[in-house]
Amino acid sequence: MELGNLHPAVKKVTKKRVGRGIGSGLGKTSARGQKGQKARSGGGVRRGFEGGQTPLYRRLPKRGFNNIFARTYTEVTLSMLNQSKATEVTAETLLEEGIIGKINDGIVVLGNGNLEKKLTVKATRFTKAAAEKIQAAGGKIEVI
Repeated sequence: MELGNLHPAVKKVTKKRVGRGIGSGLGKTSARGQKGQKARSGGGVRRGFEGGQTPLYRRLPKRGFNNIFARTYTEVTLSMLNQSKATEVTAETLLEEGIIGKINDGIVVLGNGNLEKKLTVKATRFTKAAAEKIQAAGGKIEVI
């Protein structure tokens, strides 16, 4: 240990105590300024409030349609299925192996690439091309 290596100990940061007299530097108005809505007890405005002026989120036009019943599927290609070591492929096995990152509302198998092994694939949806290629390779498909 040398003098050049010394540094002060980590101090615990304490909460700022306001309204404890003029000598504290945070007395009298307690860091709230003089008057106004933000100086009052319980005062302040909500997020996005612009002093009574029509706020930005109401001034901007709303566009499009957001379907709250829409389903989001995770897309899996046949070339991704080739990477799987399991013979019975499900969304959970793909997630465990790290082939997909998230299941969402289910998985849809797309016909991109070629399947080189016999697999039983359980998925929410299959494209026609994917179903044909899986069955041509001697595998089975199951819609869940």
